[in-house]
Amino acid sequence: MNILLVGEYSRLHNSLKEGLEALNHKVVIIGSGDGFKSFPVDYKVYSVFRENKALLLLSKAILKVFRVNIIKIELAIKYYFVFNKLKQFDVIQLINEASLKTTPRLEIALLKKLFKKTKKVVLLSCGEDYYSVSHALKNKKKYSILTPYLNDNSLLKEYAFTLEYVTKRHQKLHTFLLNNYNGVIASDLDYHLPLINYSKYLGIIPNPINTDLISYKPLDCDTKIQIFLGINTQNAIKKGIVFFEKALERISLKYPNKVDITITKDLPYKTYINSYNKAHIILDQVYALDQGYNALEAMSKGKVVFTGAEKEWLDYYNVKEDNIVINALPDVDYLVKKLEWLINNPKTIKTISSNAQAFVTANHNHIKIAEQYIATWEKL
Repeated sequence: MNILLVGEYSRLHNSLKEGLEALNHKVVIIGSGDGFKSFPVDYKVYSVFRENKALLLLSKAILKVFRVNIIKIELAIKYYFVFNKLKQFDVIQLINEASLKTTPRLEIALLKKLFKKTKKVVLLSCGEDYYSVSHALKNKKKYSILTPYLNDNSLLKEYAFTLEYVTKRHQKLHTFLLNNYNGVIASDLDYHLPLINYSKYLGIIPNPINTDLISYKPLDCDTKIQIFLGINTQNAIKKGIVFFEKALERISLKYPNKVDITITKDLPYKTYINSYNKAHIILDQVYALDQGYNALEAMSKGKVVFTGAEKEWLDYYNVKEDNIVINALPDVDYLVKKLEWLINNPKTIKTISSNAQAFVTANHNHIKIAEQYIATWEKL
């Protein structure tokens, strides 16, 4: 098959590409690389105005005075010319409802042009979109990335990008996609639950992890326990990072001779993925039912990860609590208690480490996941 993957925010599409190529399919990725993360893509479409400080200030001034978003117009023009270079594809898959990051009106026009190059269009739900945001606003889960906002509406500015997905202008794009894609796939349980009743929902296909590129080394717990927290400042509130920070303050005071704590901010992907090699424990996110991409990569390295591992995930994979990952909750006392348990039980760290690596290999191997995608696309 000849496949076009549009957008990249977590390395999902890169790992999927590697799995598909191992199965002798042809794959092209087009996208921005997602800012500072700088993910590799085959056709890079990025904004000069966004990456140059002087031009960024100019674009903000134009937006404020004339209500014209130069960055989005620039991206739309660049996508237009890239789309002219593309040939026909058996499948086109979008990483998100707003995968081009232009205005909804421009995005619809561009996608109309793009969709002429295929008979099969698939949408991924693996991040914020109309489905997940509208579901979270109804507060149907015990918590979600919108929980901080629902508890404190003064955080409206921090959630402006997220809430854009339920505005009338975005719903026009959502409706266009709904009428033009063949199906939507969820990457994990956080995105599965909002989609259950949609007629075009194709089910969960777990995140693909290229375990061939990730080296696993059994943890040495004879020295200080290394705890790592990598912060993406744009998503810190949504991921509940404040709970980790408060928990680490208490742990550092109580166990200065037993732990070393490393905190980083906004690292490019290639730097980030190697920045926690020496860590025993990774603090990922609080407001999740299931593991996201970062957590799975850390688990593949054999790290003990604090992330989403709620009952829905335990039941789906038929696994035991605290045996593969640690379910992170928005509760500082709880997080401190779990960290203390691990610090004082190094053998438990080793057991969870081994289980985590085995779980990712069994359930998220990029080639096995690529086979699931192919099977799903062929049925359309």
